[in-house]
Amino acid sequence: MRTTFGKFSIGPKRSCFLSILILTMTTALAQVERLEPPHWWVGFEDKALQLMVKGPNISNFEVSIQDNKVRLLNTHVANSPNYLFLDLEIPADVSPGTIEIKFQKDEEESFSIPYELKERQKAAEEYIGFSSKDVIYLITPDRFSNGDPSNDIDPTLQEKTINRENDYARHGGDIRGMINHLDYIEEMGFTSLWPSPLLLNDMPRESYHGYAITDFYKVDPRFGSLEEYVELSQKAQARGIKLIMDQVNNHCGLAHWWMQDLPFSNWINYQQAYEEGKKITVTNHRRTVNQDIYASNSDRELMDNGWFVPSMPDLNQENPFLAQYLIQNSLWWIETLSLGGIRQDTYPYPDKDFMAQWAKRIMTEYPNFSIVGEEWSYNPLVVGYWQDGANNRDGYRSFLRCTMDFPMQQTLVDALKEEENWNTGLIKLYEGMANDFHYASPKDMMLFGDNHDMDRLYTQLNHDDALTRMALAFVLMAPRIPQIYYGTEILMENSKKPGDHGLIRTDFPGGWPEDSVNAFTGVGLDPKVRKMQDFLRTLLNFRKSEAVLHEGATKHFAPENGVYVLVRHSEDKKVLLILNKNDQARALSLDRFHELGISDSTLLNVLTGEKIKIGKTIALKKGLLLLSN
Repeated sequence: MRTTFGKFSIGPKRSCFLSILILTMTTALAQVERLEPPHWWVGFEDKALQLMVKGPNISNFEVSIQDNKVRLLNTHVANSPNYLFLDLEIPADVSPGTIEIKFQKDEEESFSIPYELKERQKAAEEYIGFSSKDVIYLITPDRFSNGDPSNDIDPTLQEKTINRENDYARHGGDIRGMINHLDYIEEMGFTSLWPSPLLLNDMPRESYHGYAITDFYKVDPRFGSLEEYVELSQKAQARGIKLIMDQVNNHCGLAHWWMQDLPFSNWINYQQAYEEGKKITVTNHRRTVNQDIYASNSDRELMDNGWFVPSMPDLNQENPFLAQYLIQNSLWWIETLSLGGIRQDTYPYPDKDFMAQWAKRIMTEYPNFSIVGEEWSYNPLVVGYWQDGANNRDGYRSFLRCTMDFPMQQTLVDALKEEENWNTGLIKLYEGMANDFHYASPKDMMLFGDNHDMDRLYTQLNHDDALTRMALAFVLMAPRIPQIYYGTEILMENSKKPGDHGLIRTDFPGGWPEDSVNAFTGVGLDPKVRKMQDFLRTLLNFRKSEAVLHEGATKHFAPENGVYVLVRHSEDKKVLLILNKNDQARALSLDRFHELGISDSTLLNVLTGEKIKIGKTIALKKGLLLLSN
């Protein structure tokens, strides 16, 4: 008797062996539903690895490692019998390859699972994070471009519809759409790409945004595959564009696979109430309890442990197994995607000691990496608390290099919209910049005019083209890491429904074959819109090549008569941004700017390419003037 598999013929003995092997593998698959992380790498600074094993009554099995170097240090059972947590040690001299994890219940029932330890593709110090040299392009992938219509609907998932007429439905944008338009992103002058989360969100509705993750190791098939995610990173890097991954440590989606069988009784906060079907306790969002020396215990409890919304369970990072799971998940994605950074959602909501532990582990493994944390506060004292290097009186060290600069964003918009007076208008921008003394590293703050959670910049500035240009110029010239939201360059707005997230995340025109207007090519664009796009393209590409805007010193002058001057300078280079809110043209006297040494010189008008002979005054029109020597 011979068994044929494809073009190979197998004799009786080998056929018997193959049958045993297939039976063993089948047994393993029946017993182990999940093994996470799915694989690991050799050569990490921290030699520890903790595996989560999920399977029916898997806790009844004894576990051993069939390897002479990798050691199984401990096996932990959970409250649920369907989990095991395995502590492994991977010494520095372990070679890449496959180890066997053996599960034994009795002499007759046993099986083994292969586990791969991969070779790292590059050295840890070669993972270079985003910095003030970069400009970040933020994209809501579902609304950017539909590059592969075949993945729009997945019948195995709960939300099975696509409807571009519904602002809260899925519209079909995906990873392939971003890959297809990397040329546009590069040509515009962006150097980093931040898509909102692309992991599985198997929720019944409104899951397009990606922040209700239901599997931390799986790409949502409606966005594409893991292979496409890797392809996006590789092709972006080939164009000099870093990929930033949006991650969420604070919560998961209510439909996450573990919610039906939670490992421990304290895996999520308010778990008993959830399991008993009681009303969900939602956070009070009082984030200042992290710094407030007077905060009550009840306020702290509600902020730390309340769910973000009823559809997003609050993860309990004080559970050491969950903490390790989240840390390893971040490391896994950094290695898998060769990331250029992480944006961490809702940064002050998880346990803050855990967040320090998480950031420290990442920055220890990748010393040149970058993480930006979202702290949506307009108080610079609160935002500055989270940046590494802050001199916090409670001794807290975050290990977080970058925070989102919500205070300056709000200050910028207010300064441009308000009438000029002693305490209003551009003086707010001047004093807002003066607050930089509080930050450990102002140039490592991320500044933006808008993002996926707030009104479009053009809406915030009441459809004023001149103010919008002024805002964008300031974002790009200030000592910060700039971030631009997709569509800002073409004046996308949401004035019909202020504050409405669905409308804020409007489809980018040209991302779908049926679109009559294409902002990628310029076909059908309103001339005013195209002018704004050209303006931003010019600014971005100028900034890309000017080291003084990346690392140079900063000087500014108190605003007078509706005019504010910001200067970036180095030993041999000066860039002047002049903001003029006056409706009429005016002459700016250089008497008070003598320290700049620009009188009787020739400067370049960056936006027009014109060379301007500077005497004792500079002629200003309403809006901005950007000059460079």
